[in-house]
Amino acid sequence: MDKLLGVFGQIGDTKVRQDDDYVDKLNHRYTTFILVIFAIVVSTKQYVGEPINCWCPAQFTDNHEDFTNKICWVSNTYYVPIAQKIIPEEHEPKARLSYYQWVPMILLCQALLFYMPCMLWRFLNNKSGVDVNSVVEASMTLQHTAYADSRDKTVRFMAKHMDRYLGSTRDARRTGCGSCLRLRMTRTCCLFCGRRYGNYLVLLYLIVKVFYLGNAVGQLFLLNAFLGTNYHAYGYEVLIRLIRNQDWTSVERFPRVTLCDFNIRNLGNIHRHTVQCVLPINLFNEKIYIFVWFWFVFVALANIVSLVTWLARAVLRVDQVRYVRQHLRALDKIDKKTDRRLVSRFVSRYLRQDGILVLRIIGINANELVVADLLAELWNQFRLSSPGMMSHNHRDGNGLRQDDIGV
Repeated sequence: MDKLLGVFGQIGDTKVRQDDDYVDKLNHRYTTFILVIFAIVVSTKQYVGEPINCWCPAQFTDNHEDFTNKICWVSNTYYVPIAQKIIPEEHEPKARLSYYQWVPMILLCQALLFYMPCMLWRFLNNKSGVDVNSVVEASMTLQHTAYADSRDKTVRFMAKHMDRYLGSTRDARRTGCGSCLRLRMTRTCCLFCGRRYGNYLVLLYLIVKVFYLGNAVGQLFLLNAFLGTNYHAYGYEVLIRLIRNQDWTSVERFPRVTLCDFNIRNLGNIHRHTVQCVLPINLFNEKIYIFVWFWFVFVALANIVSLVTWLARAVLRVDQVRYVRQHLRALDKIDKKTDRRLVSRFVSRYLRQDGILVLRIIGINANELVVADLLAELWNQFRLSSPGMMSHNHRDGNGLRQDDIGV
């Protein structure tokens, strides 16, 4: 347990990255933090306090009571309603509670599952050829740059860095009807995928979004197996009870009073004992998992909205052109008389879907003014290289350096 907490502590000490949106941070940052805090709280109660306390027969000594508490903690207790007068026999099936010892471990595993899509995005993003996080950090530095020379130098370097990536992934000129048709289709959708088609980052980002959504929804059902109940309907049942002014606490899911069977060997004879135990830890578990249910539902809904939004942004070229035109007009780089086809060509052949994605992430983490400045510089480079833009130059390196951006 200490080693696992240490691992998550190291994750918390890592430098905060800004290469995703708010919903992604809701998953891998805030949800992970909440689950780790819950794991620490439950672990403290288990290892510092008394997680279980059993009512032993009068003839039991203090050692017997200590043994009873420990064996009932590790051997799983079972729940019998107080109204049920007949206790099940040894061979009869019992509703055993096998989760309470493992709650801290499960919470940490849940936190790790929420962090894994983020790890996938950062690992494969770094393999793409453009360091999105470095570009965003440079744009955030740009917000606090007071000197015009440093600001212009930062914008030019960011544009150079993006132009290097966009140029390296640009399609070489091809001939044939099949190539022309394939190029035309990839400009309007993600049917053909990869760096060569300018939608590698977009496809990767959408896949990560799907993983976030599947993780939030899937954990609701995975907890069914862990808790041994219909956990996916837990919050709904609580809401119904609250509406009806009924007690919303679930005695069946998180019982406070349970029974425990154990055997004691004495002088060659085996004596079977059944004792009644109190599980104070379930007071914490119940509150934690009702909060977790509502939180996971909220995160899942946020993931659905985010996935649909980014999917629409990736597929609808009209929205991409509108986004670029809006920022260029803000700096008077174009006017209403400017040829629409030139802006459309700038989006479809130069920026493409990956470039738009990086710009949107910059806008989310920095501000739209930085996006406008960067787009203006990219627009100038595009206009200068427009006659021969389909043939690109191979350039070396793709990292951002602090001395290049004037900080």
